[in-house]
Amino acid sequence: MAYTYQPWSLLDQLQKELERAREAGAGEGAVATAEWSPAVDIKEEPDKFVLQADVPGVRPEDIDVSMENGVLTIKGEKQTGAKAQHEGYKRIERTYGSFYRRFSLPDTANAEAISAKSKYGVLEIVIPKREAVKPKKISIASHE
Repeated sequence: MAYTYQPWSLLDQLQKELERAREAGAGEGAVATAEWSPAVDIKEEPDKFVLQADVPGVRPEDIDVSMENGVLTIKGEKQTGAKAQHEGYKRIERTYGSFYRRFSLPDTANAEAISAKSKYGVLEIVIPKREAVKPKKISIASHE
């Protein structure tokens, strides 16, 4: 059976995983317990995946990126000033509090080489791909 690589199916799989986590809602760290969720772009390049998350106003030391069992987790918190600062405001649209996102990574992801950096409110996570495993040709001996 031939396998056709379909990159969009990976993104669909990520989206479905997020929806399942939202529906589950129970347990520590579930998406439903997050106060906000950063917007994320995922780009696939020939040798890596690049994930960019908008986390304006979040200090790098307040972000935790981890990888376990093929799942990349991004969580953290955007600190707010004292509650008294909200007195007198007519409208508050900026979000504060904890956030949480999880992504199932494909088998081609090299979990040992993931790197992350934050600049100007954008968290960038680079997930290198493993070298492709080539099929091994097995010769057949003739017993004539």
